[in-house]
Amino acid sequence: MQKKLLIIEDDPGLQSQMRWCFAEDVEVILAQDHETAIAALRRHEPQVITLDLGLPPDPGGSTVGFQLLHDLLQLAPSTRIIVVTGREERENAVTAIANGASDFYQKPLDGDILAFVVERAFRLYSLEREHEEKQQRHSASSLKGIVASSPQMLEICRTVEKIAPADVTTLILGETGTGKEVLAKAIHQLSSRAGNTFQAINCAAIPENLLESELFGYEKGAFTGASAQKKGKVEQADGGTLFLDEIGDMPMPLQAKLLRFLQERVIERVGGMKEIPVDVRVVCATHQNIQTLISEGRFREDLFYRVSEITLRTPPLRERSGDAVVIAKYLLEQYCKSMDKPNMTLSSGAVLAIQNHKWPGNVRELINKIKRAVIMADGKKIQASDLELSEHEAGSTDALNLRQVRETAEKNAIVHALELSGHNMAQASRLLGVTRPTLYNMTDKYNIHTQSN
Repeated sequence: MQKKLLIIEDDPGLQSQMRWCFAEDVEVILAQDHETAIAALRRHEPQVITLDLGLPPDPGGSTVGFQLLHDLLQLAPSTRIIVVTGREERENAVTAIANGASDFYQKPLDGDILAFVVERAFRLYSLEREHEEKQQRHSASSLKGIVASSPQMLEICRTVEKIAPADVTTLILGETGTGKEVLAKAIHQLSSRAGNTFQAINCAAIPENLLESELFGYEKGAFTGASAQKKGKVEQADGGTLFLDEIGDMPMPLQAKLLRFLQERVIERVGGMKEIPVDVRVVCATHQNIQTLISEGRFREDLFYRVSEITLRTPPLRERSGDAVVIAKYLLEQYCKSMDKPNMTLSSGAVLAIQNHKWPGNVRELINKIKRAVIMADGKKIQASDLELSEHEAGSTDALNLRQVRETAEKNAIVHALELSGHNMAQASRLLGVTRPTLYNMTDKYNIHTQSN
C-alpha cells in the first residue's frame, strides 16, 4: 500500500517544514484551503490527513476547519484525520476528536513527534483495513443475521451449515441474549423447508392454561370463547420449521403431548378427536441446564433425547474473542443509517470498554448500549460514557492529553494486531512495524494478554 498523506495548511513556511518530516515511502500532498483539500482528497484518496483548523477566510478562528473536518469525514469516513492546533487551543482539539478526528498534534512543530503521530495513523488505518478484509472473507460463509469473527462462532456457523439440510430435531443451548432464535432461523433458511413458514413460540411467555391451545390449536366450542376453529403453531408450521423457545419452561403435562407428536407426527386440536398429520421440523432452545431439570423431575428425559438429536451450544459474548467489537461496529452502522446520523465511529476508549466489559446480557445488552449511544452522543465519536460503560473498562480514557491519547491508540493497535494474527507475536510485530522484543515490552507495559483464550 502506497502511503499517502494530505497536509492541509495555509502557511507556506509550515507546509515546507511539515513536508520534509516524513520518510521517502510517504507521498505528501499539499492543500491550503477547503476547495483544494476536497479536490486533493478526491484525486489522491490519502489514508491520513493533517488538518490545521485555522484556514482562510478565517485563519484566526476554527469555523472553516471544523466544516472541512465534517466534509472530509462525509467523503472518506475511514481516513485518519490528525488535527493540528496551537498550545492554547486544547478545547478545539478535544471538540475535533469528538467530531470524528482520530488524533491531534500541538504546535510548535517537532518533526520527530509529528512523524511518529502520522506513522501511527498509517498503522491503525492498515490494521482496520486488514480487519475489514478478514471480515469480508468470513462473510462468504457467514449465516444471515449472524455477525461474528471469533473461532467459537465460526465453528457454530459451520455446524449449522452441515445440519440444516439433514432435517434433524435440534436443541440450542445458551444464555439469554446469545442469539438462539437467530441460529434457529438460519437452520430454517439453509434447509429444504426455507420456502415454507417459520413459526416461533416462547414457552415461558404464555400461561400454562393457554400454551396447549397455542401449540396445537382448538376446535369451535372447545372452551368458553372458542367461537371458531383455530390452528395452532404446530399446524401453521406444516412443511416448515417450528421453533420452541425456552422449552425448559414447558409444563410436564404438555411435555407428554409434545413427545407424542414428535414420535407419531400427528396432533389433536383441543376439543377435537381427529388426528391431524403434520410435517414439520422442530428446533428447540433453552437457557436452562436441562440435565438439572431432569434430575429435579421438571423435564422428561425421553423428551430430551427426542429434541436433542443434534445439540448446539452458543457461547456467551464474553467468551467470543473479538466478537463484541465486530458486532458493535455492525450495529453502529445499522443504527446510524436508520437514525440518519452518518459517519459516527467508536473512540479508542469505547472500543476498549466494549472489549473489557463482561456483557452479562450478551448481544441483547450490546444492542441496547449501541442504540442508546447513537441517540445520546453529542459528536461523531462515541465515548465509553455514551455506552454507559465505566471508565476503568475504557482503560481510563478520561484524560485527553497527548500522552494519554498516544498510549490509548498504541494499546488499541496492539490488541487489534494480536487479534488479527491469532496472537502470533512474530506476525503481530510485523503488522505493527516493531521488533518482537519491543512488542513484548509494550504488552507488559499495557498489561495485555499475549495468549489467545
